[in-house]
Amino acid sequence: MPEENRFPDLPKDALVRLDVSSESFVFTSDLSVNEFVLVDQAGFEPLGLVMGSSIYHIGYQAANWRQNQEMTVLSQAMYNARELAMTRMEEEADTLKADGIVGVRLEVKHAEWGEHLAEFIAVGTAVRAKDGTSHRNAKGKPFTSDLSGQDFWMLIQTGYRPVGLVMGSCVYHVAHQGVMQTLRQVGQNTELTVYTQALYDARELAMERMQTEAAESAAKGVVGVHLEENSHRWGSHVIEFFAVGTAVVPFRESTLAPPQLTLPLNDLTS
Repeated sequence: MPEENRFPDLPKDALVRLDVSSESFVFTSDLSVNEFVLVDQAGFEPLGLVMGSSIYHIGYQAANWRQNQEMTVLSQAMYNARELAMTRMEEEADTLKADGIVGVRLEVKHAEWGEHLAEFIAVGTAVRAKDGTSHRNAKGKPFTSDLSGQDFWMLIQTGYRPVGLVMGSCVYHVAHQGVMQTLRQVGQNTELTVYTQALYDARELAMERMQTEAAESAAKGVVGVHLEENSHRWGSHVIEFFAVGTAVVPFRESTLAPPQLTLPLNDLTS
């Protein structure tokens, strides 16, 4: 089947570029020299830089001025747009017959030509196991990971491998305080419980969704988790919490030597 038919979402120029990479055996990569060496020592060879992009119109959703609430329309839009970019990046890796993608970066860039437009970009380096062993995930797709080359090497040495980048998104409206409530707090040390609860709830929702996605991929755990927050031009009281990490599973015994125990001097002389 022609590549264009297998991957209708990919532009023709991307297929040509990837074709040249696979035929000429000249790879491209955004790995640093140190990362490249360690990925190689982990038993993987880079095949090429792969990427996916989606320009998305973020819809509108009204919120109650005095109420903490999730903006579900916006949450779904932010997740779907990233998922589209990720899928296209995976399709590029598929054309290179890669086992996975390391060093994945997810970026959101706001377009100047439209207030509610944003470009979602996923970029990483496609890799393949040098011994011919398949490291694809349970769905037969290349694994994705945002771990650095150093962390990827360490993960493989400890007997774990990535199965996929997992994420959770929550766009949340933080309630405004009334004028009288604000005046009562002037000059006082006091917790703003409405704000505390809103940010706590929003972070928990993002984390829970990321964890659910990992469980659905039959992962043992998620490493390298980081939690980002951004208002994305929505205003001071609407904020997105985005949780992302690499889901992993054990696949062999660790090759690392066990740590050496150092006994206190008095134990050695007793």
